[in-house]
Amino acid sequence: MINFKYFFVFFFLASLVVTAQEDDWDTYLTEKEKQIMSITLNFKYVLAKPNYKNLLIVGSPTRKCYQNGAPKSEGLEEIYTFSDSIASIVNRLTKNRLVGILTYKCTGFDVYYVKDTMNLRNSINSLFQTHFKNKKNYLVIDRDKRWKYFTEVLYPKDISDNFFANQEYLNQLFYKGIDFSKKRKITHWASFKKEKKRQQLIEKIKVLSFKVDSLKLKKEIKQPFEVQFSREDDIKPDFINEATRLLGLLSERYSGFYDGWEIENTKE
Repeated sequence: MINFKYFFVFFFLASLVVTAQEDDWDTYLTEKEKQIMSITLNFKYVLAKPNYKNLLIVGSPTRKCYQNGAPKSEGLEEIYTFSDSIASIVNRLTKNRLVGILTYKCTGFDVYYVKDTMNLRNSINSLFQTHFKNKKNYLVIDRDKRWKYFTEVLYPKDISDNFFANQEYLNQLFYKGIDFSKKRKITHWASFKKEKKRQQLIEKIKVLSFKVDSLKLKKEIKQPFEVQFSREDDIKPDFINEATRLLGLLSERYSGFYDGWEIENTKE
């Protein structure tokens, strides 16, 4: 069971970037053209953007990935190698900031803002031809003085605590290869100070077609009256965020605490 009090620090960031103390990286999933995309973003640039007005996006695919588009561990190693090679060129040619990392359809993308683009395209294309010749590589260099790509594509539409708490578990599922297109049994938990309040929630969620799986009394905690309930649902990020937001509000309405969710099967 996922406890919504804790947040997730994405597990492979340390291998992709060397972060300074002031960096603020976090990861979330979104849906793009009915496919899941993972976005890792340095949130420190929300408030303090350097005067680099050129957008650079570089990507390379791997065949070592799950059907949901997430790279397997071997695929991640290929992406790390590619990212390190790109970083070496970019750091040599111009001042820059790596602001985001995307994973989409078995391809890893690095998103930079750079000060100067001189010789950048030729140098990266030369790297493609020398070391990544047999891959469908991706390169975009564009003027973006207002950082529109950062604010309109990378930055999440929702920055609530509920949203990021859900992302902890969703990211784990994505990198285990879970198919997000399937509906699955989702189990939820909520706890209450009084049994009467728990029963009020139960009556409400039954109207919403949830099934009550178990009732427990945990005397050692402040809210001892726990209910476990479930329903078959989507696990797509937008749906999960809205569903857990609603369940959280319902639990609070009855002086309770919504305590998270999980799916029945975490192996594909």
